[in-house]
Amino acid sequence: MAQVRELEENLYATLSVRWVQGFPKQNVHFVNDSTICYSCGNFVVFINIETKKKTVLQCMNGIVGVVATNVPYELVAFSDRRLKPVIYIYNFPGLTRRTKLKGNVLLDYTLLSFSYCGTYLASYSSLPEFELALWNWESSVILCKKSQLGMDMSQMTFNPMNWRQLCLSNPSSVTVWTIERSNQEHYFKPKSVKLPMEDGSFFNEKDVVFPDSLPKDLIYGPVLPLSAVAGLVGKEAETFRPKDDLYPLLHPTVHCWTPTSDLYVGCEEGHLLLINGENLKATVLNKAEGRSPLDGRDFFSPVTLAYQKGGVLASGIDGFVYSFIIKDSCYTVEDFLHFEEPVEYLMFSPSYKLLLIKTEKGSIYMYTFGEMPTLENILEACDGKFQAIDFITPGNEYCMTLTHSGEICVWCLEDGTCVGRIYLNTLATVMACSPSSLSAAVGTEDGSVHFIDIRDAKSPQAVHKAFLSESSVQHLLYDQQGMYLLVGTSKGYLFVINANPSSLFQILGFVEVAKDILQISTVSLLETDIVEVMVLSPLPETGRSRLEIFTLPKILPQVFKAFADERGKMREELIHKFLYEIEHALSSAVLGFENNRIYGFCSEVSFICIYVLPEKEHDGICVLKPYQKIQSKHYGPGELSLSPHGLWLISRAQCGILCIRDIHTLETFARCRSHSHQGHGIQSVRISMDGQNILVNGREDGTLVYLRWRRFGGNLASEIFEYCQKLLTYLQNTMEEENNYLSIPQRKSLGLGSESEHAVNENMNLNADSSQEELVQVDNTQEIPWIQQKSQEAIEKEVKLFSNKRKEIKRGIKALAKTVMNMMEENETVDNIAKLEQWEFGLDLEELERLHNESEEEIEKIRKDAEMYNLAKGYLAELIKEECWNSMAVKGRALKCFHIPYVVENFPMRQRTDEELKEVKRVLQQKKIETECLKIRKEIVEVQSAMTLSKKHHEEEDEEEEDVAVKDTNLPNYLLGSLSTDFGVHVSLLSSQLELHSREEKINQIILLKDIIYKVKTVFNNEFDAAYKQKEFEIARVKEKNVRIQEIILDLELEESVWQPEFDEHEQPERTLVVRSSEITAQKYVNPWQRIKAEVSATQEIEQWLLMRSADARHRALMDMMGGVLEVKKEDILRMVISQPAFMAKPDAVWSEEEKKQFKDYEKRVKELNEEKDKYRKSLEAELKKLQNSIQESTQNFDEHLKRLFKRRVKAEMVVNQEELKINNLVFSLLLDEEINSREAFLNNYVARKQEEKNQTSDAIRKSREDLDVYKEHYDNLLAEDKVLDRSFKKEFSEIPSHQVDILYKLFKRRPRIHKQKIQSDTASIVPFGERPGSGKLNKEAYAQLMKAMDDLDNINNMPEGLDPLVWEHFCMTRRVKVENEQKVKQKAAGLMEMVAFLRRRVEEDEQVQQDIDKAFRELVLLQEEKVKFQLNLTIQILLKQGQVELENFQLLMEYSDAILINKNIIEDLNSVIRTQGQKKIASMMESKDVHKGIFQIEWDHKKMEMEMEDLNQKAWDIQMLFFSRERQKYLTEPNYDTMIAIQIGIMEQTIAVLDKTHKKNVENCKKLLKKLGRFSNQKDIANYTLSCNLREELVAVSERKDICNALGTTLTCEKIAKERYENMMQQQKLINISKKQAEQISILQAEVERLRMKTFPALVPM
Repeated sequence: MAQVRELEENLYATLSVRWVQGFPKQNVHFVNDSTICYSCGNFVVFINIETKKKTVLQCMNGIVGVVATNVPYELVAFSDRRLKPVIYIYNFPGLTRRTKLKGNVLLDYTLLSFSYCGTYLASYSSLPEFELALWNWESSVILCKKSQLGMDMSQMTFNPMNWRQLCLSNPSSVTVWTIERSNQEHYFKPKSVKLPMEDGSFFNEKDVVFPDSLPKDLIYGPVLPLSAVAGLVGKEAETFRPKDDLYPLLHPTVHCWTPTSDLYVGCEEGHLLLINGENLKATVLNKAEGRSPLDGRDFFSPVTLAYQKGGVLASGIDGFVYSFIIKDSCYTVEDFLHFEEPVEYLMFSPSYKLLLIKTEKGSIYMYTFGEMPTLENILEACDGKFQAIDFITPGNEYCMTLTHSGEICVWCLEDGTCVGRIYLNTLATVMACSPSSLSAAVGTEDGSVHFIDIRDAKSPQAVHKAFLSESSVQHLLYDQQGMYLLVGTSKGYLFVINANPSSLFQILGFVEVAKDILQISTVSLLETDIVEVMVLSPLPETGRSRLEIFTLPKILPQVFKAFADERGKMREELIHKFLYEIEHALSSAVLGFENNRIYGFCSEVSFICIYVLPEKEHDGICVLKPYQKIQSKHYGPGELSLSPHGLWLISRAQCGILCIRDIHTLETFARCRSHSHQGHGIQSVRISMDGQNILVNGREDGTLVYLRWRRFGGNLASEIFEYCQKLLTYLQNTMEEENNYLSIPQRKSLGLGSESEHAVNENMNLNADSSQEELVQVDNTQEIPWIQQKSQEAIEKEVKLFSNKRKEIKRGIKALAKTVMNMMEENETVDNIAKLEQWEFGLDLEELERLHNESEEEIEKIRKDAEMYNLAKGYLAELIKEECWNSMAVKGRALKCFHIPYVVENFPMRQRTDEELKEVKRVLQQKKIETECLKIRKEIVEVQSAMTLSKKHHEEEDEEEEDVAVKDTNLPNYLLGSLSTDFGVHVSLLSSQLELHSREEKINQIILLKDIIYKVKTVFNNEFDAAYKQKEFEIARVKEKNVRIQEIILDLELEESVWQPEFDEHEQPERTLVVRSSEITAQKYVNPWQRIKAEVSATQEIEQWLLMRSADARHRALMDMMGGVLEVKKEDILRMVISQPAFMAKPDAVWSEEEKKQFKDYEKRVKELNEEKDKYRKSLEAELKKLQNSIQESTQNFDEHLKRLFKRRVKAEMVVNQEELKINNLVFSLLLDEEINSREAFLNNYVARKQEEKNQTSDAIRKSREDLDVYKEHYDNLLAEDKVLDRSFKKEFSEIPSHQVDILYKLFKRRPRIHKQKIQSDTASIVPFGERPGSGKLNKEAYAQLMKAMDDLDNINNMPEGLDPLVWEHFCMTRRVKVENEQKVKQKAAGLMEMVAFLRRRVEEDEQVQQDIDKAFRELVLLQEEKVKFQLNLTIQILLKQGQVELENFQLLMEYSDAILINKNIIEDLNSVIRTQGQKKIASMMESKDVHKGIFQIEWDHKKMEMEMEDLNQKAWDIQMLFFSRERQKYLTEPNYDTMIAIQIGIMEQTIAVLDKTHKKNVENCKKLLKKLGRFSNQKDIANYTLSCNLREELVAVSERKDICNALGTTLTCEKIAKERYENMMQQQKLINISKKQAEQISILQAEVERLRMKTFPALVPM
């Protein structure tokens, strides 16, 4: 057994691993023919097949990962599972570390495999690297490695016949990696196997990178691969497959190699594949016809394969091992072995004499081949991981384990062998061994406790079963003296059981504690007469922990009835139960033996705390504070336990480290890492009574480790040994008595059940007057828990005690019920007012209230569910409304005709977003800028052409360009592709369909087309809204006229119905969103207070109405005397009736004369009234007919208008569809453009990758050639040295005679024969692989045999006669040098051939890469040509006139592959050019014909032209001298003279308008002034009148003054007046001149301003 070192913290106490018990979870491996190994937790376990002896090797860094073995070198390799794991390689059987391999893997290795030949080890890691690495384990270096991201492998094997081949497989792929070597360089070359489909057939895959045949589409452009359609441009495009092209393939589960380097692969679907090792072609093997074992069984899916001669051995999940005999491509199946459980792994021993079989549970079997085959069980596994462990008292011979399935095993501590088993056949949870007897207790999930007799360790037996409760048992604990067994359940019950078998394991009672018990701790000292019990439970609400401590006296078995009540619950005041709380959460706590101390392990922080219990008793809950805290040096939640003598504190946690501390100082004196955190640490620890033996059980790794002290002495050993001796002495008599009781033959009295689990043998006959509290009748075979049985006994006792009282109460209840029934019958006969409700007869008010509360709760629950349901539906309705109604700027609605079935719908439209509006604005601005740029370019061209052309020609060109511009801006509909212009939409900014080549133009065109669609819909919606308003107006008019029609019908008393048009739901869809009262079929729920309020309000309204009626005497008098009216209307004439005189009741003969006159008068009035009625009736009928005709006419007119609107709607929808078709075509062209760009980008990337690969292959070729040249130079040198040695032989021995030289030369050429070891015939016939070629070990052995043979040749006995011994020694040395040199030459030659082959493969790869590059370039050129064609060949939309076209020639051309579509203007221009050239040619011909006749005409014309020239020169001079105004110059130079004139006219019109406005304003002012002056003139008239009155008086004065003036002289006065007048006239003339000059300057400035304004004003000319 291998001894492993542990970390030591003290020199006097260390722990060592004695043995490890566990079962393989991974594959089992052969180390040699007689030894197997497997990983188990932190250990690698070795088992000798012959002796069954186990040896363990511990991994010092945690749990063991994967394991691999090398049989030729007897090596074992394994990895750990720490961060940055390491691979360790150990020798066997010495178990010394050979080497350590450390790579760059971050997390874990998943696969390891040794090569069968050489010193190679392959490793495969998990995420994130997924790295395959090849190691030389002798030199601890990585030869090569390669990552394949995301590929997790399940199996990895070397080819046994060729170490250069490595196979990796997973459920989706099989990959063969070839290892290529050039000198010391190694390379990986992977190649995947093409797997067949699930049905076994092969799918013919097409090349997705360069597809050979793609359909040609001459209309819609090139057809590209699907990867380009998907937009893939990277490496993923090379392997892209659409979902429809993905077919389910076979799923490999296992593979194995054959001697011919082929592969057998087993698949999940049941197929067996044969893969050729050279070309990796897979072949599905067929099952031969005939009866097969598989025919009558379930579907077989191989889990493991093992190759044998002629076939393979395979196993599945059915427990059978099958032998597949394979011949060619068929196989037959035979049964080989059968097991009770699935077989997971098969493996032959190196000699192929043994077959290792591992089952799913972990058992190992060995099948031995031979004349008498045998099947031997090497390791029998337990059913699951160990759930609980414990020592059998006193703990120095045996221990016990328990699995979850209920399997109990007894193990020998000496060698770890299993000596006994027992199956409980139930799900078990915990186990404990009694210190006072050789018995054990096992708790189960169903709430039972099984007691096991373990006096005979080889045959344990179940002797008793206690069914405590229906909750599972979570904890089992014996006190230190073995008096009581404490059982904790999941529901918080702690049962106390007498642990002595003599008491029939009597249940003494139970204590109620908190649920989810974490730990139970006891203290039972020899010096005291009580047992202290502490229970730890969590308080997750507060984050605290609760401790419940109580005591059990040792005399409890004698007085337990006084301690427990009738239901079995112990009285808290008698057991002294106290409650404590810890301020923080504890994961474990134990009660110390001394000083009332508690030791707790904190769950959130790694501290061990000590708490001191108060000495005084308390009531309620006491909060404990930590007395002392120390670091635990663990991580994760841990657990504490005490040694049997209470002086050692044992701690363990998820880290897997076991620490033993001194209870006083809490210092660690022993530490052992038996498990690791990867297996979630240690689950349980048990220490023997003498402290010498320790059992440690892992939580998840399924490993049981047995520890013993290596160095153990001093006080530590003496204290626990003394305690053990003392306790055993104290328990000796008790143990003998209890064990003897177990051995009594009458132990059947113990039974396999107690009173708690016995069936109830009596049928409990219930009386007729039994109440609901009595027991329910129990069947004879029903099993009742003890706690329920105690409860039933208590209830039965109470029933017997109070039976008379209960009978009396029942009789009273019956009488009361009878009285109530009579009252209810009487209640049915009374009136409704006096009748009581049904619930008022309930006497049990509490029950009524409870039922009422329950019903209210149920109603509230239903109401809440309904509210939530309505809320969900309302939310969904709001979402739908928001999406389909609120978000619509124009709501969708319809409009129907009045009389014909026409329905017109509008276009529902959303509000355009800001982004869309910005995009449209941007495109429009861009189009306007382009238009302006085009216009400016045309102006530049016009200016340049004007410099070379005459004025007339220039004007003609301007007119032609204007016409062209008009034509361009007004494209015909058949070229525009739609009828959008019919809706007044401006389409001048649209690009021509023949000019959409770039991507940006197409996107802008799509935006403009969407804008046009929006405008078309808007135009139609406006028309629709106008029609909708018109219909509203028509309905309103019809309603208005129907009022009069209804009155006429009532007056005429006709039985006609009035036609009243209304809007329906389609015309007013918003009504659908409003729920009307008529649509609600369910009755509305009204609260009582609402009902009372409604009744009160209705009563008040009736009273107010009655009060108003009684106060209105005038209205009552009018109704009584005059029928409610003051005068008779014309409409009431039809209802007028002349009352008959009273005497008409008498016969005619008795009438008097007066009465006869009255009768005549009465007839006259009746006749007149009838005539009036007839006239009025006819007038009403005429009016009725007129109104009806008017309604009919107006509604028909509206229908006609709606019919036109319907046609408009059809046309609008046609336009929208046309524009959308154009958009779809543009979008398709954009998508195709993107596909072409994606394909082009992929090809460029592909070429770049291939060029990079080309560079790598070129570098590899260059490097290989350099290495080959260097190596070849070394080889040539070595070969030359060998030849020199051969040629210089005679020179070195030239001093001896020639005949001796010849003899020595023959001996020099002689080589020893190496006898190959003959393989035994039986071994050669069994082992299918034979010797493994190319092994470095074999080469070394062959060289050693050669040197040994050379030693025989160098023997002195082989020396020729007469030869000097010194010469012989020199000869032998020379020959040995020659032989060694020859061996080196052979090795160099083999290496040279290998390097040449490597170089040849690199050259082939380089050529293949170059071919791929050339192919990609060709594809790229073709793609670019297709791209150019696609950009030039546009898809346009043309409007064609509908109708029949008749042609005279019916031979129509249906193939237009060579046709092109061009503009009509091009053809017309070409025709015009052709006609012009033809006319020129005719003119030239006519000119050449008449050339002779025209000579004299030319001379005459020449003279005429000279004369005309003189006339023209004179006219030119006259013209130059003519006056040429600026207006005329401007007319000739201004290109847009009409526009300028129009602008000036507009300005003048504006000026005229301003002047007109000013004139009107002046006229008004003048009128106001005239009025003012009139008033002033009146005032002046009055004043003049006053003055005229005074005139006469002044005449005398005037005449006198006139005479005086005449006398003085009038001449001076006249001259003065004339001079003043002259000066005034001159000043007025001067002002007029100044105003004229200013007016001219103002007109000049206005013209200049207008010119500058026109210069900067942008002219938007429609295109």
